[in-house]
Amino acid sequence: MGKILVTGSLGQLGCELKELAGNDQNWIFTDALPDNGTLQLDICDRQRVKKLMEEHDVDLVINCAAYTNVDKAESDKELSTKINAEGPAVLARCVRERNAALIHISTDYVFDGKRKIGAYRENDTCRPQSVYGITKRQGELAIRRSRCRGVIIRTAWLYSSYGNNFVKTMVRLGSEKSEIGVVADQTGTPTYARDLAKAILTIAPHIGERRGEIYHYTNEGSCTWFDFAALIMLYCGLDCKINPITTEEYPTAAHRPAYSLLDKSKIREEFGVETPWWSVSLKESLHKMGKLAPQHL
Repeated sequence: MGKILVTGSLGQLGCELKELAGNDQNWIFTDALPDNGTLQLDICDRQRVKKLMEEHDVDLVINCAAYTNVDKAESDKELSTKINAEGPAVLARCVRERNAALIHISTDYVFDGKRKIGAYRENDTCRPQSVYGITKRQGELAIRRSRCRGVIIRTAWLYSSYGNNFVKTMVRLGSEKSEIGVVADQTGTPTYARDLAKAILTIAPHIGERRGEIYHYTNEGSCTWFDFAALIMLYCGLDCKINPITTEEYPTAAHRPAYSLLDKSKIREEFGVETPWWSVSLKESLHKMGKLAPQHL
């Protein structure tokens, strides 16, 4: 494989990819905001994207860029649409012109979250219920219409030792408060961004002539946000009581899926990727953050 361009590389997944890439000079890391070792790139600027891909002779683009503030997106539809829908369309067009390949990251929020029998499969009907989910689905469709070589990977409940996420919030609150309320009627699967990054590295050399094919990737198993929070407290040895609350008791601007388990059989069968159990990966992440209690080492 030749040069790999990563967008949104200052986010959770981008940082994990950067760590795994190490000193490999075939990787080019970009973000909307420049940083040390990171080039500035607006994924909606077609001329800039095209020029950067030509200058670095890019063979693969991994699009981690996204507008991920789910609640704020409800009042900022224009920017959410630009980043989540228009940006992927630009990348797909530039990728096709070079006959390169694209790996695009999407979300479980493309589904309405109504309970069904079994986990959501890739061909299940999409009915996004939030601006975030709608714009991410628009991005998926733009890539599929472009017919560029590449794959779309939907994931869910992403966390990492990098950036802001649920795990870090729970660790902080658990250190500050004696008890907190956490939603107990939304079910999904936490996903360690490092596991997703490893899956992407496994998939990248084998995209072949797939064009906008959709795959699901999360860790294995399922839980509620309440279950997730309770295990975080246990693993960290934090004496913070977790009280189960309903979605109605914790109102948010955006509608969140009540049930969003994703079926991973397709990605495992076609690419042989691993999907570690969510609780095992959580322990690994907390250990990396230096937050794992001695009794759980």
